[in-house]
Amino acid sequence: MTRHRIPRRSSAALSAALAAAVLVPPVAGAASASATTPATPQPVCASDQAGLAAKLSKDIAAALHGRSATAAVSLRDDSTNTRCTLRADQKFDSASVVKATVLATLLWDAKKHHRFLTPRENTLATDMITRSDNAATSKLWKQLGPAKVQAFLKAAGMTRTVPGSDGYWGLTQITANDQEKLLELITHPNAVLSDNARAYILKLMGKVIPSQRWGTPAGAPSGTKIHVKNGWLSRSTHGWRVHSIGAFTGGGHTYTITMLTQDNSTMKAGVATIEAVARAVHKDLNPTAHAATLYAPTDNPQEAMPAVPKE
Repeated sequence: MTRHRIPRRSSAALSAALAAAVLVPPVAGAASASATTPATPQPVCASDQAGLAAKLSKDIAAALHGRSATAAVSLRDDSTNTRCTLRADQKFDSASVVKATVLATLLWDAKKHHRFLTPRENTLATDMITRSDNAATSKLWKQLGPAKVQAFLKAAGMTRTVPGSDGYWGLTQITANDQEKLLELITHPNAVLSDNARAYILKLMGKVIPSQRWGTPAGAPSGTKIHVKNGWLSRSTHGWRVHSIGAFTGGGHTYTITMLTQDNSTMKAGVATIEAVARAVHKDLNPTAHAATLYAPTDNPQEAMPAVPKE
């Protein structure tokens, strides 16, 4: 399977940055609060392009400053061999972003059995991704069953993802890093998903209805092909979960962005947080793009909310 890895020098830079992010114990005589109040995590970036890692880290942190959300970020850019993470292994309720995983599992399983999708499966998959239809998702989730979903996660290396139990796919536990692994499989040739399967997933993610094309696409430059899947969910703990995963292709430039958030006061607050970070990332990765050509999502974002157990 083809893998896109950061060269040794970039891995060392990332390791150094991670080490630098560890909180240093306070000096003797410091106030006791300093020893108990954790520092706010900062984005950790590495890149082959001079200055880009520092700029991304600074701009992502600035976009998140003062917001109530607990946010996780993971992004990759092939052309500059750039990688950024923030809370990327923290688990979140998936809401509807898991639908991309459901589709990948369906196609992976069909490949194993040397068959094409049936007309029924094609209709359900299209509704599930382009309109975020919950009923279609539930039918495919039931058809696949926990064993096949778990088997796909193992094959994909998504080891921190835990499928929701009792049919509650919206409570699947996901991490930003695992979602990036999925996006990497979707955007690069590999042994898990066939080229036809990858093209099919990208096609559907590229046809999401306008009211659901919010989140990570915000600020993408003109000419970029946008592929997105979003999700949101409100529960009694951690408020609103609002998530967005996006793949951006075209012009020889492929990059992916995952943002997972919780502790939002409203859905729109979560969307605003994601889009603030997305605009910063797109700008840093496409510095010559003109402001007038940048993608602006709808002011009235909508997504289907998955059914979850009553609390």
